[in-house]
Amino acid sequence: MRYRHGLVIGKFYPPHAGHHHLIDTAADACAHVTVVVAASTVESVPVALRAAWLRERHPQPHVEIVPVLDDVEVDYDSDEVWAAHVAAFRTGLAAASGHGVGALGVPPVDAVFSSEAYGPELARRFAAAHVPVDPPRDRFPVSGTAVRRDPVACWEWLSPAVRAHLTRRVVVLGAESSGTTTLSRALAAHYAARGGAWAATRWVPEYGRLYCEEKLAVARRADPGLWIGDLGWSSEEFTVIAERQLALEDAAARSGSPLLVCDTDAFATCLWHERYLGAPAPDVERLHARAHHDLWILTDTAGVPFEQDGWRDGESIRERMSERFREELDRRGLPYVVVTGTHEDRIATAVTAVDALLDKGWTFTDPL
Repeated sequence: MRYRHGLVIGKFYPPHAGHHHLIDTAADACAHVTVVVAASTVESVPVALRAAWLRERHPQPHVEIVPVLDDVEVDYDSDEVWAAHVAAFRTGLAAASGHGVGALGVPPVDAVFSSEAYGPELARRFAAAHVPVDPPRDRFPVSGTAVRRDPVACWEWLSPAVRAHLTRRVVVLGAESSGTTTLSRALAAHYAARGGAWAATRWVPEYGRLYCEEKLAVARRADPGLWIGDLGWSSEEFTVIAERQLALEDAAARSGSPLLVCDTDAFATCLWHERYLGAPAPDVERLHARAHHDLWILTDTAGVPFEQDGWRDGESIRERMSERFREELDRRGLPYVVVTGTHEDRIATAVTAVDALLDKGWTFTDPL
């Protein structure tokens, strides 16, 4: 290794391919690298989350990610401000590996890696060499400012974890045989047809359906005459269904477009728990609270003939469940739209609602 201890400092607000190239370059040249994630309290992405994203992307054992809060305003012409920033960075270095730099085998910084104009001065203040890494950003033409301004335009430069965080998640839900899956597929296809970053738009199928099929198949090994209505249910099973639905959703968001269409969610699972067990589902409610969805699309039963495929309760239950979905969406104040009429009408209404959501863009508070 050319250097013993390299230092990389940035806001990583949010991290992008240029940041990762910078860190990887330092990792290739140093025996040990400390990456200081310097965030201020006014910024809207928590420093702990940024650090977690970087740890996932940079698992090298000799790369250490250290979050630091730095609420000092930026002024490159002020020696006093420079001293305050460097003091904050040194606090992070002192926390690295649970001990001060220079102790227990971690040497002082001897190289600062940077793509910024302030890099040479930062290195001077650490009495270290400055290693410039693609200052004109020819290799990765992206910046944190550009990502905050327009994440969609920078989508290709974002890591899976950051994409999952930024993805707008739309849930299509409704009573049985009300067209949720048909609409989910069509909605995802509509946005995928835009091309570019949108080409990877995906939809997440309903895991509960697969769970039911597998459960029935297992039960039929003992009694081939069993059908779906013969099965009993426990609260724990609904929790498993909600957990796996959310895991599928998160996985899809990491590799998809800025929009993800979800055929049901934990909120809907709460109501199915109520339907089958006659009681609230606190564990599923906690999963719903943890998840982040931006819009719900409720499929009306009107105009959709009920089709009994052997897996469904019945038409009378369908109408009651449709009412419960609407009641709970209203009671919880969740943003939703009801789609009704022909398939074309439903798609048009859903697209209008999703376009309005996407038109709001993404909001980041300004950094210091």
